[in-house]
Amino acid sequence: MSSFSPRDIYQRALRQGFVDDPAQSKAVERLQLCYEALHSPRSKSTRGVYLWGPVGRGKTWLMDRFHEGLSVPVRRQHFHHFMRWVHKRLFELTGQSDPLARVARELAAELRVLCLDELFINDIGDAMILGRLFCLLFDNGLVLVLTSNQPPQELYSNGHHRDRLLPAIAAIEKHMDIVDVRGPEDHRLHPGAHTQRYWIRDAGKPELMSELFERLAGERGHTQPLMIGDRSIDVLSQNAQVLWCSYDQLCEAPLWANDYIALCDRFEHILLSDLPLLVSEQHLSGIARGTEDAAERVDTGDREMPPLSLRDNGVRRFIALVDECYDRGVPLYLEAAVPLDSLYPQGYLEFAFRRTLSRLKEMQLSRFGLQTVG
Repeated sequence: MSSFSPRDIYQRALRQGFVDDPAQSKAVERLQLCYEALHSPRSKSTRGVYLWGPVGRGKTWLMDRFHEGLSVPVRRQHFHHFMRWVHKRLFELTGQSDPLARVARELAAELRVLCLDELFINDIGDAMILGRLFCLLFDNGLVLVLTSNQPPQELYSNGHHRDRLLPAIAAIEKHMDIVDVRGPEDHRLHPGAHTQRYWIRDAGKPELMSELFERLAGERGHTQPLMIGDRSIDVLSQNAQVLWCSYDQLCEAPLWANDYIALCDRFEHILLSDLPLLVSEQHLSGIARGTEDAAERVDTGDREMPPLSLRDNGVRRFIALVDECYDRGVPLYLEAAVPLDSLYPQGYLEFAFRRTLSRLKEMQLSRFGLQTVG
């Protein structure tokens, strides 16, 4: 067996100083079985692997090492990027018979394995697509390797029309090994060199972010609005490599995940000023559940929804921005009104924000931007 197998890579990492983690070891053995089946000419079927657990348990690292060692056709994408591609492809196939089945056939013809990182479904449109797409992918013989903070049975747990996703959950449990990676170690919190990228706003030093921008950019920027697709975004300053905006400009404006993908395509550093306390005692009567720009509201009928803070639309966008910067290794510099641990102490999005908080803390380490460990 190749020295790039999950087991060999993990053993090598342990010899180089990795913390031995029983939950990770169990996940490695499941990935090893999948790896061996994929490379065996005698194997007729291969079970995928679903890694789930809290932030910082090494799920992304494990999946990436598995992906790098494969010698069969494979694609590795962040889940948000994969769904962006699916929506684009479905639009291109508008008018054709059963476009979703065609998407599944195209993927199965191109790939043997599809690795998706950070599976987290909070959009009714995505839930409706995935409810059938995952079934079609398995039917076409594609092997899936997924990471998530949630077990399959908790995906989209409070979502409207969750019944649309249930066929996908059943297919995941039928075709994949579900591996609990809830080990005791948060590997992101191990000591490392610190690089400050989060400040509490100091009224006595209003020039801090301006000076940081010029240091990173090597020049003064300009304040012309930024065009992303057909959207115009107001900025505090920008040049070819560095973007500086206020929280309101990037998170209270009608942007969505694809806009943050485009920002990380374009800029090497992103600065965000005037980050407020992200909770409010005022509540919204409705929210765009699963969409960041609140362009559409979902009719929930008579079902009572959990209370939503007046700021929660912006918080959802902030989570999407942090996720994209983290996944792409783009440093995000924040000037805030409160300490990091006090940004979102409670609320409807508390579960999702735990991951955001962990990622923001890892962004304070010097190694961030060189590699990420999920």
